[in-house]
Amino acid sequence: MDFRGASAEAVAALTEELKTAVSASPEAAAKAADTLFEVSQTFRAEAALRRFVTDASVPAEAKTGLVGELFGGKVDATGLGVVESAVKHRWTHAGDLSDAVERLSEIAAVRSAGGEAKRLADELFAVQQAVQETPELRDALSDPARTTEDKVTLVDDLLGGKALPATVTLTKQALAGTYRTATVALGEYQKVAAAVAGEGTAVVRVAAPLSEADTTRLAAALAKKYGREVHLNIVVDPAIVGGIKVSIGDDVIDGTISSRLDGAQRALAG
Repeated sequence: MDFRGASAEAVAALTEELKTAVSASPEAAAKAADTLFEVSQTFRAEAALRRFVTDASVPAEAKTGLVGELFGGKVDATGLGVVESAVKHRWTHAGDLSDAVERLSEIAAVRSAGGEAKRLADELFAVQQAVQETPELRDALSDPARTTEDKVTLVDDLLGGKALPATVTLTKQALAGTYRTATVALGEYQKVAAAVAGEGTAVVRVAAPLSEADTTRLAAALAKKYGREVHLNIVVDPAIVGGIKVSIGDDVIDGTISSRLDGAQRALAG
């Protein structure tokens, strides 16, 4: 989700408001996440409602009054308070409101993990890898013939009691279709988790598992290079033969033997 102008300013302000509202309680964050996601999907589905609450000519009191009538007493009060603040802001595009409220639901879900943020990031990456590498699972989660309820049940069967509640919540949200695919959504959630923790995220591909000491040294080197802590998602890929490949944002550091062999083959062919 890319916010610009007034929408970017609104998201920044609402993110701080949400942080204050849920900082003392992971349970409050979890309830707010559910509310914000539910409201975001309503805004996304109801074009007339979305246009009304983003119309700059409509008084703020009318917007918050309608939101209160629609959702009051049906959803969590903390999440509803953030939504009421959201409709008071100006938005560059009407559709930005739906995206922003959904992004806030993601942030709230991450905050609901409390002190287990690192575990959450690891679990989101593991689920993403499982979906990517298991065609049957990927097809089941993307099959348009299956109902959302069926897919949610599948997620519960796979993760219930094994993963953090925040991981389960975000995996279910990934089924909504806001992002291109569930794997793309899970990748975005990892970025949100890293941003909440003030970290970057790197995907590290190696031919064999790194030792704890090597992992620590690599994390320290990347933190020094990028000026902030970096969470490492490590993928063991025998195809790279040896060495290491690190992807962080748009940067790729490729020190693998396979890339050197490819380069040598191209040189010989040329």
